[in-house]
Amino acid sequence: MKNSTFTLIIGLLFSIGSYCQSTATYNISLTTIWNETDHTSVPGGAHWSALVGATHNTTNQFYEIGAISPNTNGIKDVAELGNNTNFMNEVNTAISANKADQWLNAGGIGSAVGTFTLNNLQVSETYPLISLVSMVAPSPDWFIAVNSINLRSGNNTINNGWKETFTLDVFAYDAGTDDGVNYTSENMVSSPRLGISKITGVPINSNKMGTITFTYNASTLSTLSQNAIENITIYPNPAQSKVTVSNSRNMDLKSIQLYNILGRLVTDVTLNAQTSKIDFNVSHLSKGMYLLKLNGVDGKSKTSKLLVN
Repeated sequence: MKNSTFTLIIGLLFSIGSYCQSTATYNISLTTIWNETDHTSVPGGAHWSALVGATHNTTNQFYEIGAISPNTNGIKDVAELGNNTNFMNEVNTAISANKADQWLNAGGIGSAVGTFTLNNLQVSETYPLISLVSMVAPSPDWFIAVNSINLRSGNNTINNGWKETFTLDVFAYDAGTDDGVNYTSENMVSSPRLGISKITGVPINSNKMGTITFTYNASTLSTLSQNAIENITIYPNPAQSKVTVSNSRNMDLKSIQLYNILGRLVTDVTLNAQTSKIDFNVSHLSKGMYLLKLNGVDGKSKTSKLLVN
């Protein structure tokens, strides 16, 4: 415990001086192959709901293949109805909690075969994972998915650590919320819900439903220093009851976090992107040294020491 606390403190202190942040842009293309050549049958009126998802930083943030879907209806509604409202709300909740940073929507396809595209998608090193889903329509509760694909390569000497262009097969999954066994089955609610599983039986028979290509375009590496955001001021310091963060040039800030000297998060304030002045209460905190961290929507951050008297 002591070692991990020490590591956290050193990391936060290091970020006071500088912080390197990389972003990249990709084109994403998902082409479906749901046709008689690859499948034993294709239903009348076959089509795809909007391909939707998010970039995020936690594996299996929204669903997990092989696990029972949580008591939320995001994936259920996409898989059963092609309705994205609850899933979008779950993504927005994750954005507020700094676990995701953008909602993605590539639109739908009105036929069995077609191509979804997302061009010039900007991805931050802070949120390098991407998940996408679309309903297999018609179906009981089936959907295609790519889950928590990491766009980082681990080799910072090439493309600033971003993966080169690559292609993956895309498969169909059962959401575990409806017991129907064919494309046009009547509604049969699964009670209890079952785990999300790859469809290995008829009519899909484990066949891939498409391929997705992530085309690397470019990346940048920027260094954020104290001087780069010197227009953001924090006062008073030392503080007794209230701290003000003055963001006079309306830099895009996502949140303010305050850590005690043991590395424990004690305050986490979510912001509107361009908030010019933020006041928050510190009167309930014990006297001592704290680390105040400003988080930008682009993944950049700044950490400063704050003394509470």
